[in-house]
Amino acid sequence: MSDTPVVIESLETADGQQLKRVRLNAEKSLNSLSQAMIDALQPALDEWAADDSVAGVFLEGTGEKAFCAGGDVVSLYHDMKQHAPGEPAPVAERFFTTEYRLDYTVHTYPKPIVCWADGIVMGGGVGLLAGTSHGILTERSRLAMPEMPLGLFPDVGGTFFLTRMPGRTGYYLGITGEHVFGSDIFELGLGDYMIASDQRETMVEALKAARWGRTERERHEAASQALGTVWQAHDASGPTPLMDRFAAIQALTDHATPGAVVDAIHRAAETDEALQSVAKGLTRACPVSQAVFDRQYRGGRHLSLAECFRRELCMAVQASRHPDFREGVRALLVDKDRNPNWSVPSLSEVAEATVEAHFRLPSDYTSHPLADL
Repeated sequence: MSDTPVVIESLETADGQQLKRVRLNAEKSLNSLSQAMIDALQPALDEWAADDSVAGVFLEGTGEKAFCAGGDVVSLYHDMKQHAPGEPAPVAERFFTTEYRLDYTVHTYPKPIVCWADGIVMGGGVGLLAGTSHGILTERSRLAMPEMPLGLFPDVGGTFFLTRMPGRTGYYLGITGEHVFGSDIFELGLGDYMIASDQRETMVEALKAARWGRTERERHEAASQALGTVWQAHDASGPTPLMDRFAAIQALTDHATPGAVVDAIHRAAETDEALQSVAKGLTRACPVSQAVFDRQYRGGRHLSLAECFRRELCMAVQASRHPDFREGVRALLVDKDRNPNWSVPSLSEVAEATVEAHFRLPSDYTSHPLADL
Protein backbone atom coordinates (compact mmCIF):
# COMPACT_ATOMS: atom_id res chain seq x y z
CA MET A 1 0.00 0.00 0.00
CA SER A 2 2.89 2.36 0.65
CA ASP A 3 3.73 2.47 -3.08
CA THR A 4 0.16 3.28 -4.08
CA PRO A 5 -0.08 6.98 -5.04
CA VAL A 6 -3.72 7.24 -3.95
CA VAL A 7 -5.36 4.97 -1.36
CA ILE A 8 -9.11 4.54 -1.74
CA GLU A 9 -11.52 3.03 0.77
CA SER A 10 -15.28 2.55 0.44
CA LEU A 11 -17.18 3.33 3.64
CA GLU A 12 -20.84 2.42 4.04
CA THR A 13 -23.19 5.17 5.12
CA ALA A 14 -26.27 4.83 7.34
CA ASP A 15 -28.54 4.62 4.30
CA GLY A 16 -26.46 1.99 2.53
CA GLN A 17 -24.54 4.25 0.15
CA GLN A 18 -20.78 4.60 -0.26
CA LEU A 19 -18.54 7.36 0.99
CA LYS A 20 -15.24 7.18 -0.88
CA ARG A 21 -12.30 7.94 1.40
CA VAL A 22 -9.41 9.08 -0.76
CA ARG A 23 -5.90 9.63 0.62
CA LEU A 24 -2.98 11.22 -1.22
CA ASN A 25 -0.23 8.78 -0.31
CA ALA A 26 3.23 10.37 -0.50
CA GLU A 27 4.03 11.28 3.07
CA LYS A 28 7.78 11.77 2.49
CA SER A 29 7.12 14.46 -0.12
CA LEU A 30 4.31 15.98 1.99
CA ASN A 31 1.80 14.45 -0.42
CA SER A 32 3.01 16.55 -3.35
CA LEU A 33 0.69 16.01 -6.27
CA SER A 34 2.29 13.70 -8.84
CA GLN A 35 1.26 12.55 -12.29
CA ALA A 36 0.51 9.12 -10.82
CA MET A 37 -1.89 10.71 -8.31
CA ILE A 38 -3.65 12.68 -11.03
CA ASP A 39 -3.94 9.58 -13.23
CA ALA A 40 -5.54 7.69 -10.34
CA LEU A 41 -7.89 10.46 -9.19
CA GLN A 42 -9.36 11.58 -12.51
CA PRO A 43 -10.90 8.27 -13.65
CA ALA A 44 -12.07 7.48 -10.13
CA LEU A 45 -13.91 10.79 -9.81
CA ASP A 46 -15.40 10.37 -13.28
CA GLU A 47 -16.66 6.88 -12.38
CA TRP A 48 -18.12 7.92 -9.01
CA ALA A 49 -19.93 10.90 -10.52
CA ALA A 50 -21.98 8.47 -12.60
CA ASP A 51 -22.42 5.85 -9.85
CA ASP A 52 -25.62 6.46 -7.90
CA SER A 53 -24.41 4.28 -5.03
CA VAL A 54 -21.64 6.80 -4.26
CA ALA A 55 -22.89 9.62 -2.04
CA GLY A 56 -19.71 11.67 -1.70
CA VAL A 57 -15.93 11.81 -1.38
CA PHE A 58 -13.65 12.48 1.59
CA LEU A 59 -10.22 13.75 0.46
CA GLU A 60 -7.18 13.81 2.75
CA GLY A 61 -3.40 13.41 2.84
CA THR A 62 -1.30 10.72 4.47
CA GLY A 63 0.28 11.61 7.81
CA GLU A 64 -0.07 14.58 10.13
CA LYS A 65 2.15 17.16 8.42
CA ALA A 66 0.40 18.01 5.19
CA PHE A 67 -2.68 17.67 3.08
CA CYS A 68 -0.70 18.47 -0.08
CA ALA A 69 2.41 20.64 -0.30
CA GLY A 70 2.08 21.42 -4.02
CA GLY A 71 2.85 19.83 -7.34
CA ASP A 72 5.78 17.50 -7.88
CA VAL A 73 7.78 20.12 -9.78
CA VAL A 74 11.11 18.34 -9.25
CA SER A 75 10.00 15.57 -11.60
CA LEU A 76 9.01 18.25 -14.11
CA TYR A 77 12.46 19.81 -13.78
CA HIS A 78 14.16 16.57 -14.75
CA ASP A 79 12.05 16.49 -17.90
CA MET A 80 12.47 20.16 -18.77
CA LYS A 81 16.26 20.09 -18.48
CA GLN A 82 16.32 17.44 -21.21
CA HIS A 83 14.97 20.03 -23.65
CA ALA A 84 16.40 23.35 -24.75
CA PRO A 85 14.46 26.47 -23.75
CA GLY A 86 11.75 27.11 -26.28
CA GLU A 87 11.32 23.44 -27.11
CA PRO A 88 8.34 21.37 -25.92
CA ALA A 89 8.66 19.74 -22.50
CA PRO A 90 6.15 16.88 -22.89
CA VAL A 91 6.13 15.58 -19.31
CA ALA A 92 5.62 19.02 -17.78
CA GLU A 93 2.99 20.04 -20.34
CA ARG A 94 1.02 16.83 -19.80
CA PHE A 95 1.22 17.32 -16.04
CA PHE A 96 -0.28 20.80 -16.15
CA THR A 97 -2.96 19.79 -18.63
CA THR A 98 -4.14 16.86 -16.52
CA GLU A 99 -3.76 18.73 -13.22
CA TYR A 100 -5.95 21.61 -14.38
CA ARG A 101 -8.54 19.18 -15.77
CA LEU A 102 -8.61 17.45 -12.37
CA ASP A 103 -9.00 20.78 -10.56
CA TYR A 104 -11.87 21.73 -12.86
CA THR A 105 -13.52 18.37 -12.17
CA VAL A 106 -13.28 18.99 -8.42
CA HIS A 107 -14.72 22.51 -8.76
CA THR A 108 -17.71 21.30 -10.79
CA TYR A 109 -18.28 17.90 -9.16
CA PRO A 110 -21.96 17.00 -8.75
CA LYS A 111 -21.47 15.25 -5.39
CA PRO A 112 -19.97 16.58 -2.16
CA ILE A 113 -16.20 16.47 -1.88
CA VAL A 114 -15.09 16.99 1.71
CA CYS A 115 -11.45 18.07 2.01
CA TRP A 116 -9.49 17.60 5.24
CA ALA A 117 -6.95 20.43 4.76
CA ASP A 118 -4.90 19.90 7.91
CA GLY A 119 -1.22 20.87 7.97
CA ILE A 120 0.57 22.23 4.91
CA VAL A 121 -1.58 23.22 1.93
CA MET A 122 0.42 24.82 -0.87
CA GLY A 123 0.26 25.27 -4.62
CA GLY A 124 -1.43 22.21 -6.08
CA GLY A 125 -2.94 21.41 -2.69
CA VAL A 126 -4.63 24.82 -2.66
CA GLY A 127 -6.00 24.07 -6.11
CA LEU A 128 -7.72 20.95 -4.79
CA LEU A 129 -8.99 22.59 -1.58
CA ALA A 130 -10.37 25.60 -3.46
CA GLY A 131 -12.50 23.36 -5.65
CA THR A 132 -14.05 21.13 -3.01
CA SER A 133 -17.60 21.72 -1.83
CA HIS A 134 -16.78 21.31 1.88
CA GLY A 135 -13.30 22.49 2.86
CA ILE A 136 -12.20 21.78 6.44
CA LEU A 137 -9.41 23.80 8.04
CA THR A 138 -7.76 23.20 11.39
CA GLU A 139 -5.61 25.23 13.76
CA ARG A 140 -2.61 23.60 12.02
CA SER A 141 -3.60 24.51 8.45
CA ARG A 142 -0.85 26.46 6.71
CA LEU A 143 -1.45 27.79 3.23
CA ALA A 144 0.69 29.54 0.62
CA MET A 145 1.04 30.07 -3.10
CA PRO A 146 4.86 30.00 -3.26
CA GLU A 147 5.41 30.08 -7.02
CA MET A 148 7.36 33.36 -7.41
CA PRO A 149 10.78 31.92 -6.38
CA LEU A 150 10.13 28.92 -8.66
CA GLY A 151 9.82 30.99 -11.82
CA LEU A 152 6.19 29.92 -12.16
CA PHE A 153 2.94 31.74 -11.23
CA PRO A 154 0.00 31.09 -8.86
CA ASP A 155 -1.76 28.48 -10.98
CA VAL A 156 -4.24 25.62 -10.29
CA GLY A 157 -7.09 28.10 -10.59
CA GLY A 158 -5.33 30.91 -8.77
CA THR A 159 -6.72 33.29 -11.37
CA PHE A 160 -10.18 32.34 -10.11
CA PHE A 161 -9.81 32.10 -6.35
CA LEU A 162 -7.19 34.81 -5.72
CA THR A 163 -9.25 37.43 -7.55
CA ARG A 164 -12.27 36.52 -5.41
CA MET A 165 -10.59 36.99 -2.04
CA PRO A 166 -11.46 40.08 0.02
CA GLY A 167 -10.04 43.29 -1.42
CA ARG A 168 -6.60 42.72 -2.89
CA THR A 169 -5.50 40.08 -0.38
CA GLY A 170 -5.29 37.59 -3.25
CA TYR A 171 -2.90 39.84 -5.15
CA TYR A 172 -0.81 40.31 -2.03
CA LEU A 173 -0.59 36.57 -1.33
CA GLY A 174 0.17 35.77 -4.94
CA ILE A 175 3.02 38.21 -5.36
CA THR A 176 4.54 37.70 -1.90
CA GLY A 177 3.90 34.00 -1.26
CA GLU A 178 3.28 34.83 2.42
CA HIS A 179 2.10 31.89 4.52
CA VAL A 180 -1.29 32.16 6.21
CA PHE A 181 -2.77 29.97 8.90
CA GLY A 182 -6.02 28.55 10.25
CA SER A 183 -8.71 31.15 10.68
CA ASP A 184 -7.05 33.55 8.24
CA ILE A 185 -7.51 30.96 5.48
CA PHE A 186 -11.14 30.67 6.52
CA GLU A 187 -11.59 34.44 6.33
CA LEU A 188 -10.08 34.43 2.85
CA GLY A 189 -12.81 32.06 1.68
CA LEU A 190 -10.73 28.93 1.14
CA GLY A 191 -12.56 26.79 3.68
CA ASP A 192 -16.00 26.24 5.13
CA TYR A 193 -15.29 24.89 8.62
CA MET A 194 -12.70 25.31 11.38
CA ILE A 195 -12.47 21.97 13.18
CA ALA A 196 -9.85 20.84 15.70
CA SER A 197 -7.06 18.76 14.17
CA ASP A 198 -7.67 15.76 16.45
CA GLN A 199 -11.21 15.30 15.09
CA ARG A 200 -10.47 13.68 11.73
CA GLU A 201 -11.94 10.28 12.62
CA THR A 202 -14.84 11.85 14.51
CA MET A 203 -15.68 13.69 11.34
CA VAL A 204 -15.45 10.57 9.18
CA GLU A 205 -17.76 8.74 11.56
CA ALA A 206 -20.25 11.61 11.38
CA LEU A 207 -20.25 11.42 7.60
CA LYS A 208 -20.73 7.65 7.70
CA ALA A 209 -23.65 8.04 10.12
CA ALA A 210 -25.43 10.50 7.84
CA ARG A 211 -28.39 9.63 5.65
CA TRP A 212 -27.36 11.15 2.35
CA GLY A 213 -30.46 10.93 0.18
CA ARG A 214 -30.28 10.53 -3.57
CA THR A 215 -30.35 14.00 -5.10
CA GLU A 216 -27.44 16.41 -5.42
CA ARG A 217 -29.04 18.87 -2.99
CA GLU A 218 -29.87 16.17 -0.43
CA ARG A 219 -26.30 14.91 -0.47
CA HIS A 220 -24.78 18.35 -0.06
CA GLU A 221 -27.21 19.06 2.77
CA ALA A 222 -26.27 15.80 4.50
CA ALA A 223 -22.56 16.65 4.35
CA SER A 224 -23.20 20.17 5.62
CA GLN A 225 -25.31 18.99 8.54
CA ALA A 226 -22.80 16.33 9.61
CA LEU A 227 -19.81 18.66 9.41
CA GLY A 228 -21.64 21.55 11.01
CA THR A 229 -22.41 19.43 14.06
CA VAL A 230 -18.74 18.46 14.48
CA TRP A 231 -17.68 22.08 14.00
CA GLN A 232 -20.02 23.31 16.72
CA ALA A 233 -18.60 20.76 19.14
CA HIS A 234 -14.92 21.14 18.19
CA ASP A 235 -14.46 24.67 16.86
CA ALA A 236 -10.81 25.52 16.11
CA SER A 237 -11.26 29.21 15.30
CA GLY A 238 -8.34 31.39 16.30
CA PRO A 239 -6.52 34.66 15.59
CA THR A 240 -6.44 36.28 12.14
CA PRO A 241 -3.13 38.18 11.88
CA LEU A 242 -3.36 38.57 8.11
CA MET A 243 -6.89 39.94 8.03
CA ASP A 244 -6.07 42.21 10.98
CA ARG A 245 -3.72 43.92 8.49
CA PHE A 246 -6.39 44.19 5.79
CA ALA A 247 -6.29 47.99 5.52
CA ALA A 248 -2.49 48.01 5.35
CA ILE A 249 -2.51 45.34 2.63
CA GLN A 250 -5.03 47.39 0.65
CA ALA A 251 -2.72 50.39 0.86
CA LEU A 252 0.39 48.41 -0.11
CA THR A 253 -1.26 46.95 -3.19
CA ASP A 254 -3.03 50.13 -4.31
CA HIS A 255 -0.71 50.68 -7.27
CA ALA A 256 -0.98 50.21 -11.01
CA THR A 257 2.22 48.20 -11.53
CA PRO A 258 3.85 45.24 -9.77
CA GLY A 259 7.05 47.25 -9.37
CA ALA A 260 5.23 49.92 -7.39
CA VAL A 261 3.66 47.27 -5.14
CA VAL A 262 7.02 45.62 -4.50
CA ASP A 263 8.63 49.01 -3.75
CA ALA A 264 5.80 49.86 -1.34
CA ILE A 265 6.31 46.62 0.58
CA HIS A 266 10.06 47.20 0.82
CA ARG A 267 9.54 50.74 2.13
CA ALA A 268 6.97 49.58 4.67
CA ALA A 269 9.26 46.78 5.84
CA GLU A 270 11.81 49.36 7.02
CA THR A 271 9.53 50.16 9.95
CA ASP A 272 7.12 47.18 10.03
CA GLU A 273 8.71 44.05 11.47
CA ALA A 274 5.85 41.88 10.23
CA LEU A 275 6.80 42.69 6.64
CA GLN A 276 10.53 42.09 6.89
CA SER A 277 10.41 38.40 5.99
CA VAL A 278 7.92 39.19 3.22
CA ALA A 279 10.26 41.80 1.76
CA LYS A 280 13.17 39.38 1.97
CA GLY A 281 11.12 36.81 0.08
CA LEU A 282 10.42 39.32 -2.67
CA THR A 283 14.15 39.64 -3.33
CA ARG A 284 14.21 35.93 -4.25
CA ALA A 285 11.24 36.14 -6.62
CA CYS A 286 11.55 35.71 -10.38
CA PRO A 287 11.00 39.10 -12.07
CA VAL A 288 9.23 37.57 -15.08
CA SER A 289 6.92 35.63 -12.75
CA GLN A 290 6.02 38.82 -10.91
CA ALA A 291 5.16 40.62 -14.14
CA VAL A 292 3.19 37.65 -15.48
CA PHE A 293 1.23 37.30 -12.24
CA ASP A 294 0.31 40.98 -12.31
CA ARG A 295 -1.19 40.53 -15.78
CA GLN A 296 -2.82 37.24 -14.72
CA TYR A 297 -4.54 38.85 -11.73
CA ARG A 298 -5.60 42.12 -13.32
CA GLY A 299 -6.92 40.39 -16.42
CA GLY A 300 -8.62 37.53 -14.62
CA ARG A 301 -11.33 39.15 -12.54
CA HIS A 302 -14.16 38.56 -15.00
CA LEU A 303 -13.16 35.21 -16.49
CA SER A 304 -15.23 32.07 -15.99
CA LEU A 305 -13.70 29.09 -14.22
CA ALA A 306 -13.09 27.30 -17.53
CA GLU A 307 -11.54 30.42 -19.06
CA CYS A 308 -9.21 30.71 -16.06
CA PHE A 309 -7.92 27.18 -16.49
CA ARG A 310 -7.54 27.51 -20.24
CA ARG A 311 -5.60 30.73 -19.78
CA GLU A 312 -3.41 29.26 -17.07
CA LEU A 313 -2.54 26.31 -19.28
CA CYS A 314 -1.19 28.72 -21.89
CA MET A 315 0.90 30.29 -19.14
CA ALA A 316 2.10 26.94 -17.78
CA VAL A 317 3.11 25.60 -21.20
CA GLN A 318 5.06 28.77 -21.88
CA ALA A 319 6.67 28.61 -18.42
CA SER A 320 7.70 25.01 -19.09
CA ARG A 321 9.56 26.17 -22.18
CA HIS A 322 10.99 29.28 -20.52
CA PRO A 323 14.36 29.05 -18.72
CA ASP A 324 13.16 30.65 -15.47
CA PHE A 325 10.90 27.82 -14.29
CA ARG A 326 13.60 25.17 -14.55
CA GLU A 327 16.14 27.55 -13.02
CA GLY A 328 13.87 28.36 -10.08
CA VAL A 329 13.24 24.69 -9.29
CA ARG A 330 16.95 23.96 -9.59
CA ALA A 331 17.96 26.74 -7.22
CA LEU A 332 15.24 26.15 -4.63
CA LEU A 333 14.59 22.40 -4.66
CA VAL A 334 17.33 20.53 -6.54
CA ASP A 335 20.74 22.11 -5.94
CA LYS A 336 19.22 24.24 -3.15
CA ASP A 337 21.81 26.98 -3.55
CA ARG A 338 19.03 29.63 -3.52
CA ASN A 339 20.98 31.55 -6.14
CA PRO A 340 18.95 31.51 -9.34
CA ASN A 341 20.21 33.11 -12.51
CA TRP A 342 17.01 34.65 -13.85
CA SER A 343 16.60 35.43 -17.55
CA VAL A 344 15.81 39.05 -16.66
CA PRO A 345 17.63 40.50 -13.64
CA SER A 346 14.98 42.96 -12.42
CA LEU A 347 11.25 43.58 -12.64
CA SER A 348 11.76 46.94 -14.32
CA GLU A 349 13.58 45.21 -17.19
CA VAL A 350 10.84 42.68 -18.05
CA ALA A 351 9.67 43.42 -21.59
CA GLU A 352 5.97 43.66 -22.36
CA ALA A 353 6.43 41.15 -25.19
CA THR A 354 7.80 38.59 -22.71
CA VAL A 355 4.69 38.92 -20.56
CA GLU A 356 2.32 38.81 -23.54
CA ALA A 357 3.91 35.62 -24.85
CA HIS A 358 2.87 33.75 -21.70
CA PHE A 359 -0.81 34.17 -22.56
CA ARG A 360 -0.69 32.36 -25.92
CA LEU A 361 -0.22 28.68 -26.66
CA PRO A 362 2.87 27.95 -28.77
CA SER A 363 2.27 27.56 -32.50
CA ASP A 364 2.80 23.78 -32.38
CA TYR A 365 -0.53 23.46 -30.53
CA THR A 366 -3.26 23.12 -33.16
CA SER A 367 -6.06 23.22 -30.56
CA HIS A 368 -6.42 23.95 -26.87
CA PRO A 369 -6.20 20.79 -24.71
CA LEU A 370 -8.85 22.18 -22.34
CA ALA A 371 -11.21 23.49 -24.99
CA ASP A 372 -13.90 21.06 -23.85
CA LEU A 373 -14.16 22.42 -20.29
